[in-house]
Amino acid sequence: MPILTVKVSGRPDRERTHAIAELLLDATSRILKKKRELTAIVIDYVDPDCWLVAGAPLSEHGKSSFYMDIRITDETNTKDEKAAYIREVYAGFARLLGDLHEESYIHVIDARAASYGYGGLTQEYRYHR
Repeated sequence: MPILTVKVSGRPDRERTHAIAELLLDATSRILKKKRELTAIVIDYVDPDCWLVAGAPLSEHGKSSFYMDIRITDETNTKDEKAAYIREVYAGFARLLGDLHEESYIHVIDARAASYGYGGLTQEYRYHR
C-alpha cells in the first residue's frame, strides 16, 4: 500500500519509466515486504536546466539526479530494512541514470496508521479489522 513519488532529471522516456517502476516494485516488495499489487508509483521528469544543485543546473554539472519519497505505515519496517532499501534503490538509480549526482535523495516517510490509508480506510482501521 505504499505510494512512491519520484522525480527524475531528463525527458519523459517510456522505457526508463518502466525500468524505474520495476526497480522500485522489486525493492519495495523484497526489502520492505510491501505488497506489489498495492504499490502505487508516480514518476515525473524534470528538465536538467530546471534542477539546480549548489545554484547550478544539472545540465552544467553534466550529471543526472532523482528524488523519491515512499510513504509507509509507521512501525512496519526496521531501521536496517529502511537503510538497505535506500542503499539498493540509490544503486539502482545510479545504474539506470548513469552519471548520478550525489545530491540525489530518498525519503522514507513513516506515516501514522490513523492518518494514512487507501480506499477510504485508514491503516489503523485495517489493522483492527
